[in-house]
Amino acid sequence: MTAIPAQNALLDPVRDGLAKMIMTKVAGPDPRAERNRVHNTPGPRWFAPDRPIRRVHGDASMFAGGLRALLLQSLHPLAMAAVSAHSGYRGDPWGRLQRTSFFLAITTYGAEADAEAAIARVKAVHERVRGTSPDGRPYRAGDPHLLEWVHLAEVDSFLVAHQRYGETPLDAAEQDGYVEDTARVARALGVLDPPTTVAELHEMLQAYRPELRGTTEARQAARFILVHPPVPFAARPAYGVLTAAAVGLLPWWTRWPLRLPYLPLAEGTVVRAAGEGLTRTIRWALTSPILVDVDKSTG
Repeated sequence: MTAIPAQNALLDPVRDGLAKMIMTKVAGPDPRAERNRVHNTPGPRWFAPDRPIRRVHGDASMFAGGLRALLLQSLHPLAMAAVSAHSGYRGDPWGRLQRTSFFLAITTYGAEADAEAAIARVKAVHERVRGTSPDGRPYRAGDPHLLEWVHLAEVDSFLVAHQRYGETPLDAAEQDGYVEDTARVARALGVLDPPTTVAELHEMLQAYRPELRGTTEARQAARFILVHPPVPFAARPAYGVLTAAAVGLLPWWTRWPLRLPYLPLAEGTVVRAAGEGLTRTIRWALTSPILVDVDKSTG
C-alpha cells in the first residue's frame, strides 16, 4: 500500500525538473509568478470556467498545435514576409514564444482589463509592422485579411491537436463552442468576420488555398523550427517527437510546398503513439506543485 506514494516521491524531482525546464522556456524565468499574474488577478473574465477555450488552451496538446500553426501560417507569402522581416524569430525565438504564450493565457484566463491591455499592445505592434514582400507586394500586419489567416491557422491547429492529443477531446458542439470563443479574441484584434463554427472555419481555410505557396522564407522557417531549433542537446529527442507530431497533424497539401515528408502510415501509428506518450509526459510534468499556486480568485 505504500509502494505508490514512495514511487511518486521518487518521481517528484523528475517532474519538478521537467516542469521548470518547459515553463521557463514558455513563460520566462519565473513561470509561477506569471501564472499567478494571469489566474489570480481579481476581476471578471472573458470566458467562464466551463468554456471550451479554457480546456483547449490549458492542455499539453497546445505544444504540438503551436508548432503546426507556425508551419501552416508560413504558407501565406505576405504573412511569412512580415514574420521574416519583423518578428525576430531567429534571434529571439524563446522571447517570441513567451510573448505568444502570455497573450494566449491572458486572453483566455486573465482579467478583462489585462486581456484588453494585451490586445492593445499587439495592435500597436501590428501598426508598425509593414513593408514589401520579396515578390514586390506591400503588406501590413494590421490588414484584416492577414489577421484572419493567422487566426484561422491558429484555431484550426489548436483544435486539430486537441482532438488528436488532448486529454479529453471535444464533442461536436464543444468544437463549435471553441471556434466561437476564439472569435471574441479575433474581433478584438481586428478580424472583421471570424468563423464561429467548425464548418465556417474549414470553409474559410479552403478559401485561402489559392493564396498559399511555399516561399523560400517559409521553407527556411520550417527548417529552423524542425531541424535547427535552439533546443538543448539533451532535449532534442523529445523535441523531435513533438515536431514529428506537429507535422503529422498538417494537411497533406502543405507538405510539398514546405518540403516536408508525407508518410500517412507512420504518422498514424508510430508518430501518433510517440506524440501521445510525449503529451502525457508534458501534462504530468505541468501538474508539479512548483507551478500550481493558481486559481485563488476568479481565474
